[in-house]
Amino acid sequence: MEQKKRKLPVRQCLGCNEHKLKAELLRVVRPPEGVVSLDFVGRANGRGAYICHSLACLKKARKSGRLERNLECAIPDAVYDEMEKELAKHE
Repeated sequence: MEQKKRKLPVRQCLGCNEHKLKAELLRVVRPPEGVVSLDFVGRANGRGAYICHSLACLKKARKSGRLERNLECAIPDAVYDEMEKELAKHE
């Protein structure tokens, strides 16, 4: 009997709008407590949005306001700055 191929999850980057495999993208999460952060493991509890592992995509998503719309909350500049520093460390 032939084994079924599993469908791999695909998500869209909010910076460059490209569709990529979920495993290739970085998750930005807003947990119930409300503090937005980067989720490098991809398992944090809360509402998530996805961006590429690049500073350019994070900056595009910040400029367009797509992260705020997608996570349904306002994100302070200090949080964006912290996310940019954290992403720069992991690049």
